[in-house]
Order: sequence, then C-alpha cells, then structure tokens
Amino acid sequence: MDPKCSVCGIHVCESGNDDTLPTFCPMVDDEVYKEALEVVRSEKYNKFYKTSTLIERDGYAIWPRVKETMVLIDRMKFKKVGLAFCGGFIKEAKILTKIFKDNGIELTSAMCKTGGVDKTYAGLLEENKISPGEYEPMCNPVAQAKLLNKAGTEFNIVMGLCVGHDSLFYKFSDALCTTIVVKDRVTGNNPCVALYGADGYFAGRLDLDK
Repeated sequence: MDPKCSVCGIHVCESGNDDTLPTFCPMVDDEVYKEALEVVRSEKYNKFYKTSTLIERDGYAIWPRVKETMVLIDRMKFKKVGLAFCGGFIKEAKILTKIFKDNGIELTSAMCKTGGVDKTYAGLLEENKISPGEYEPMCNPVAQAKLLNKAGTEFNIVMGLCVGHDSLFYKFSDALCTTIVVKDRVTGNNPCVALYGADGYFAGRLDLDK
C-alpha cells in the first residue's frame, strides 16, 4: 500500500483513535511501525531521538531553528560538527559560524564549489552552463560529504545546497544531518511562499509545462 497522508482529511494518528482509518492509511501495516520503534529505541539512536523530541517541547514557538540546532549539538555533546553550504550563502555561513563559535561550537565547513572543477568534467556541455563558454565550477556535494566524513564530523548541517545536490550530500554523509536553510532563488529562500501563493501570485508558475 502506498501511503497518502497528504490527502487525508482525518489524520487519526493525531487523535489516537484508529476506529476510522481510511482505506489508504499506512497504519494498517503494523510491521513498519514495529521496525521504526526498534530503531528509535535502539542504543544507537534513542538518545538522539529523545533529545530531538525534548527540544521540540522546550523551544516550541520560542527558539529559532538556529538555536534549536545549537541546543541539539550541545545536548548530544557533539564535538565535531560539519557545515556544508552553498557558495551563494557565504555571508550566512560566516554569520552562522560566528554565532556557533560564540556559543562554544566550532564548525568544520565545506563550500559547494570545493575542488574548483568545471561543470564540463561532470559531463555537462557548454550550452548547459548558465554562461556558456565561461569557467563555471560544478557544485560538488559528494566531495563536501567526503571532506566532512574525512574530518570525522559527528553531525552535519546543510545550508542552501541546490535541489538534488542536497540529496547527494545526504546520501554520502556518514553523519546524521539537519538542514538549517533551504535555497529558493525566487522567494528569498522561503519555499512556503510559493505554496501560500499557489492560488494567487504564483498561480500558473508551478506547472511543469510552463
């Protein structure tokens, strides 16, 4: 069964009453939830899960995400934290690094353009570039992950990596990750603007064929 939670109008999972499960509800598959509970109750992940949940309670509607992230790092006693950031977020990366340092957290960081390799080396043609005929370094999320892995980071933060490039970073990161900023060049890095304006200012701008 394919779960369809985003179209559900009941969400009995929030009420604790499973008497009215819709036919497409994934909660009929007990095995999945047993396996999931085994993971979050395991020695490897239980402290991380409980710490994350307590942060939700303690900072609810009070702490911005930057502080939530710092509290998680502090409570988990992570000593080596990685930052994988986009070259378009150099200013923000510097600000974040200073805030973290002021709070006793040192960041090991890798920018997306690390390696300085032209996009053509990844199989892209000149006409695939934003500015054909010019040197354009490729985003290098796999190298970012491997650099942070080699540095021995215990936890990684993602800041503004491109759609898809972030996916590769998550895939190759040895450490658990959190995202502190997502890139959206059109909405000032606030993707929800497009959702809230789907029937208004963004009407017609969210169709695949336009």
